[in-house]
Amino acid sequence: MNPVFLKAAPVLEKIETAGYEAYFVGGSVRDYLLGKDISDVDIATSATPMEIKGIFPRTADVGIEHGTVIVLYDGDSYEVTTFRSESDYEDFRRPSKVDFIRSLDEDLKRRDFRMNSMAMSKDGRIIDPFGGQEDIRSKRIATVGNPLERFYEDALRMMRAVRFASQLSFQIDGETYEALVSEAYLLEKIAVERKLAEFEKLLAGENSFMALKIMADTGLSQHLPGLAGKKQELISFAGRLDSGLLSEERWALLSAGLGHDFKTAESFLRSWKMPVKKIRQIGKILYWLQYRSVQNWTLESVYKAGAEAARNAERVLAATGDDSADEEVPVRLYASLPIRSTKELDVTGNDLIQWFNKPGGPWVKELLGQVENSIISGHLANKKEEIRGWLECNQS
Repeated sequence: MNPVFLKAAPVLEKIETAGYEAYFVGGSVRDYLLGKDISDVDIATSATPMEIKGIFPRTADVGIEHGTVIVLYDGDSYEVTTFRSESDYEDFRRPSKVDFIRSLDEDLKRRDFRMNSMAMSKDGRIIDPFGGQEDIRSKRIATVGNPLERFYEDALRMMRAVRFASQLSFQIDGETYEALVSEAYLLEKIAVERKLAEFEKLLAGENSFMALKIMADTGLSQHLPGLAGKKQELISFAGRLDSGLLSEERWALLSAGLGHDFKTAESFLRSWKMPVKKIRQIGKILYWLQYRSVQNWTLESVYKAGAEAARNAERVLAATGDDSADEEVPVRLYASLPIRSTKELDVTGNDLIQWFNKPGGPWVKELLGQVENSIISGHLANKKEEIRGWLECNQS
């Protein structure tokens, strides 16, 4: 058995010794059967939260109202959740009522997809009442029970279905696919932040092309920020997307494909409620992508862009199909620069004020800029006395 399960097995054993059932559940069981890496596990139990707190001396109440307690054991933390049933999803996300139950099958029944609705005992026995193993063998994504009901309970499950298609290269079951088409409008009810998290994972998947085409063909993309009426642009973007691109590079490629430049992209990216820092990084890539679309890198432009943004822009340019793209070009130019930032100048504003015996003002910044440009272009050495002599000659 996987070492992660073996390390957590004593937690299940202690719960069982106290007279309750306990199993590994959800994505960790699925990934174990797929032979994928597992970083953590979730545990489901017939014990109530208070009963779990009575078994383990060290716990944390995180989501206890929904049956989840964090158990701290042997240097690790484990989410332990009571078997539960749910009803009346009023906001297309959270159930209005959660009932703690003692039945594992009833608990598994409320989950999203059959491949995620399996449990495993501490000794590796698989409990699979809904055919999750067969779905994994068939590389199929299908909901537990009626897909219309599952998607109405939590509309984000529609994006999760497509995200799993991207990550696992599984096909979406016919009935489930039809429900994606008919219930796509429900995505309007979901918080943008939750949609962003799923879309990011989808873009990073190995089969993002298929997944984005599903998003476009089902109409799900029509209910994502800035993508309404952009079906063809999204499909074109899907054809260019490389799973090796960084997240900021993917968003720059998408923004460019939608016709945004570094100025108009900000509004589009903000509509996704993306962090401001990331928006600025993407905008910088787009700025230099626009520059590269009309001219080649120079020492001056690479200095202004910085090595990272220049390389980002070059990678996005390559994804657009531009044969001139070569990410090593700006890297080599950057490596040959005599200085990498203003901080490396061998003079300061105070030096200039002292040399010219004038009060500070905009002229200081202007002169420092001239010095900086001359050093970068190779016309001036970055040595204080040479800079002083150059300034005196050029300012006389």
